[in-house]
Amino acid sequence: MDSALQVCTIKEQRGVARFLWAEGVKPVEIHRRMLTQYGQSTTSQRKVYEWVERFKSGRTHVIDEGRSGRPSTSRSRKAASLQEYRN
Repeated sequence: MDSALQVCTIKEQRGVARFLWAEGVKPVEIHRRMLTQYGQSTTSQRKVYEWVERFKSGRTHVIDEGRSGRPSTSRSRKAASLQEYRN
């Protein structure tokens, strides 16, 4: 592929990480390969490691589970996109 994928979601990246982990790819290589495709939109290496650990522990889905506590009250698009990158 000649250009990086400019638009991607966290769920998409988690799915890629899960797929590559299932094929036996190490987390550092997963992150490197994601950087090649997603560029600056790539989640952090730490998050890739965290998600691989969750998959090792038996997690099978890439969608966040519900949390207790106060919901986010942000209404701007920029803040909403930043919140997505944190997950």
